[in-house]
Amino acid sequence: MNDTAARDPHATEFPPGFFSRQDESDDSAFYSFDRFVTHIDDGAIEAVGELYDELGLTGDVLDICSSWISHFSTRPARLTITGMNAAELAANEMADDWTVGDLNVDPALPYPSGKFDAVTCCVSVDYLTRPLDVFTEVARVLRPGGVFACTFSNRCFPTKAIRGWLANDERGRCAIVARYFELTAGFGDPTIAHRNPGAPTDPLYAVWARTASVGA
Repeated sequence: MNDTAARDPHATEFPPGFFSRQDESDDSAFYSFDRFVTHIDDGAIEAVGELYDELGLTGDVLDICSSWISHFSTRPARLTITGMNAAELAANEMADDWTVGDLNVDPALPYPSGKFDAVTCCVSVDYLTRPLDVFTEVARVLRPGGVFACTFSNRCFPTKAIRGWLANDERGRCAIVARYFELTAGFGDPTIAHRNPGAPTDPLYAVWARTASVGA
């Protein structure tokens, strides 16, 4: 049994080596280099902002695996971010506060239960080696009826993406993220969407789900 399966019995649904990576060296070293770049093009960034607007992400929002920019077209009332590079996080002008943390080492989010109206993860779900633990934590910190939105494209750092991600096409990757939601207690049925079909830009895919509302 691999380490991931030992931590979470649901992980046995995934084949051996699914959550391994080509580069298993310390992620903190990889992300110690400042990367003040965007990892998707302007058209895909616009599609992320449009999704956030449609989902009504205007309240108290947590952006995990974040960087120097969060792709909201309208700044939420309060934005908390967590990621791997302190310089990048400090430069995020939308953020009200930030915390450095490696979710692959410790998936626990340093926030009280039911703190956020929404959580976002933009172009980073493919790097999570303990995604079910992270999704469980996200469900914990969300308020009833809160939404967790994962967006991704066809770009990544291939040496740091999990092997299961690299072995699948874009349809398969959407199914992977949807399965994370299905295996996490507290979330309703996930929605999968190709947000910019036919656009002459990077493709933008989204998978999201909400926690149960009070009285549901």
